[in-house]
Amino acid sequence: MTAQVGALGDVWSGLVGQGSLVGLLRRAAAGHQMSHAWLFTGPPGSGRSNAAMAFAAALQCTEGGCGSCHACRTALGGSHADITVTRTEKLSIGVDEVRDLVRRSALAPVGDRWQVMLVEDADRLTDEAANALLKSIEEPTDRTIWLLCAPTVEDVLPTIRSRCRLVVLATPTAAEVADHLVARDGVDPGRAAYAARASQGHIGRARALARDDDVRRRRDQVVALPAGLTSLGACMRAATDLVELAKAEAEAITADLDAREKADLDQAFGVVERGRRPRTYAPALRDLEKAQKTRAKRRVLDVVDRGLMDLVSVYRDAIAVATRAPGQLVNEELRGAIEELASRSTPEQHLRRIDAVFTAREQMLEFNVPPQLALESMTVALRI
Repeated sequence: MTAQVGALGDVWSGLVGQGSLVGLLRRAAAGHQMSHAWLFTGPPGSGRSNAAMAFAAALQCTEGGCGSCHACRTALGGSHADITVTRTEKLSIGVDEVRDLVRRSALAPVGDRWQVMLVEDADRLTDEAANALLKSIEEPTDRTIWLLCAPTVEDVLPTIRSRCRLVVLATPTAAEVADHLVARDGVDPGRAAYAARASQGHIGRARALARDDDVRRRRDQVVALPAGLTSLGACMRAATDLVELAKAEAEAITADLDAREKADLDQAFGVVERGRRPRTYAPALRDLEKAQKTRAKRRVLDVVDRGLMDLVSVYRDAIAVATRAPGQLVNEELRGAIEELASRSTPEQHLRRIDAVFTAREQMLEFNVPPQLALESMTVALRI
């Protein structure tokens, strides 16, 4: 995914709710308090990768990120010769890939400004890969800038984060996200308000909820689950439903990409034109299928993770109702069902349910527990 220039024309206009941060990065791009290594952190959807890409573009622009010059357009389009972006569809970034980045970082930039190395998934570096990166960050070349992105500082080795300047992105408010959807995407204000609340500040998720009826339908199914967790059988079915919903959404995301990659491979080996398969085709196909399987696993985990955050929003709403907290609920359209849920348990019980959700999340993302097992344990703990 590449960043986009917004309606205001410069590289910063797509960063929602990050006014003070933009000022800091503008000053740094102009040479004030510049650092050779930066760590961008923020919750999912806060725009940390877009902020890093905007900063990379501004570093290459003589006007600090005008959005219209050749440097800005090629940077945001992903084709600038002096900006290397590393992102992964796999579960981790390995040492071989990082060593290749380190070698490239030592080269002089093609242009007269900076060699920018942007790692979008620094939290997915293996320990060996992180150690390989550390030396380059400790002893950078004069014109190399490292931009690392991770959800929190704790997701990066202490030895790396201690050598980076920290940039913390805030979660945009629902009003800011809604205004962004209306202004940038032409979304109906009512639908934009719903999507902004339901996404909990995740801009990409908000855009999907505003545009895609299937995404909204799947979310509706997830947030309806807590009210039905009244028996052991219902809990087991709910866990299965969560896994199946995640697989369906992940398949919708990856199916077209998988097909295009397979077609590109066939064309590269002349399978389509010549009607035969060279000996080297089978190993290449196996490697492709292995990579696609790994990507699919990550996609499923990512979608399950979003579903878990949707579940958490229901229990937080129930606590808000029980304690008469002011403001709109995340799931305002389900207020009746949430009031019923709040009446059947205490806020303390709902807090324990939130803890059970985060435990399942940790089991899957940190300890590789199969989603079905982790979710079955979770839904039993959520039983009313």
